[in-house]
Amino acid sequence: MTEWIGDTFTSDIGWDHLETLVDVGNRMAGSSGERDALEHTRDAFDAVGARNARIEPFDIQGWERGDSAVRQGETTLAAGEGSCIALPRSPDASATGELVDVGYGTPAEFESAAAELDGAIAVVSTTVPDEFDRFVHRREKYYHAVDAGAAGFVFANHVEGGLPPTGSVGTPDDPIGEIPAVGVSKEVGARLIRRHEEETVTVDVDCTTPDATSGTAVAELGPDTDEYLLVSSHVDAHDIAEGAMDNGAGTATIVEVARALADRESALDTRVRFAAFGAEEVGLVGSSKAAADVDPEAVKAVINVDSNVFGRTLKLDHHDFDELAAAGERLRDRFDHPVTLGEGVVPHSDHWPFVQRGIPGYMVSGETEDRGRGWGHTAADTLDKLDVRNLREQSILLTALAVDLARDDVSIPRADTDRLAASLEESGAATGMKVTGDWPF
Repeated sequence: MTEWIGDTFTSDIGWDHLETLVDVGNRMAGSSGERDALEHTRDAFDAVGARNARIEPFDIQGWERGDSAVRQGETTLAAGEGSCIALPRSPDASATGELVDVGYGTPAEFESAAAELDGAIAVVSTTVPDEFDRFVHRREKYYHAVDAGAAGFVFANHVEGGLPPTGSVGTPDDPIGEIPAVGVSKEVGARLIRRHEEETVTVDVDCTTPDATSGTAVAELGPDTDEYLLVSSHVDAHDIAEGAMDNGAGTATIVEVARALADRESALDTRVRFAAFGAEEVGLVGSSKAAADVDPEAVKAVINVDSNVFGRTLKLDHHDFDELAAAGERLRDRFDHPVTLGEGVVPHSDHWPFVQRGIPGYMVSGETEDRGRGWGHTAADTLDKLDVRNLREQSILLTALAVDLARDDVSIPRADTDRLAASLEESGAATGMKVTGDWPF
């Protein structure tokens, strides 16, 4: 039967939910907006026919933005939303030192600049060179700066348009970072380096760090089996934008998948659990708490959807789980539709706390040509960048993928965590994870 495909391609449920999420406003982890988004998502699950829709709360380290700036004496060099913003979980602090350009912030560049960084203000780009063999995460760059003795951190966007980037710092054990950190636009970063490199500047961050509560919106479909398939996303977003792509899109998609599966519940051999996690953007807090409490044998697989819809072609990073790769190939062949199968290990987003325990998991995103986040983590992550056609197509594909993986005759062996560790070592990602305190092996 294929009626469900036409129903999904004409459904407004997912897109309407996406509009609801972006219209909430600030969905920062622990905020009232995040709570509103969780409640809207819980209610959306319930409205499409999923059962036991609820919010499971948990406590987090809160962070609330104040003003931030880069100054030289009494002169303000950068301040304000189109110029300079604090990175979440930066400490409420001020630091003064010599401005040092560390280029792309690769490990080799930090090593080369080590003698200059003690007590300095480090400036790094949000991207890496095309020839570099891996993406270097923001937090890795931040903690390379911390380890080198830097007093402050400036994260300069590589995307044009007056868009200072955001993104959290901090570690699981110490959620508030050690040195003040700001994001500046590409234009401001270039100007700071051109005019003020090797001069003394000050980075100021004003913020508060209250105790806060986040949560996860959950619901279920299918038979009451002990084993379940987890379909996930994250509800929270950074406070500077609508968070349309990252990750209103992913949450809207899993709501649409829940609607489609509710109409096909008899096709499910395995229970499907939906989880829209809170507090992803500040260290995968919600998914980490959930993964720590599960029996790894109870989770058949994870389909985690994060930052899709902007790119039309789905990308399924399958973390070298052979059966997940095979399911992706079956999906591509069945629909004669482009689906990219990523072969690396992606230690970011809400699949990772499960995958690191050996649980099979996809990181589902939308494929784009550019390296890095593009509009993501900037004020330009807005609804107008997305296309309802892409959301509907991707919801069809992911609904079919979920039914396939839920079949009784699909068995997905758990991973040997030594294999995952070796893959991360081989790719170089282990280097950064050890710096940031995220190495789980």
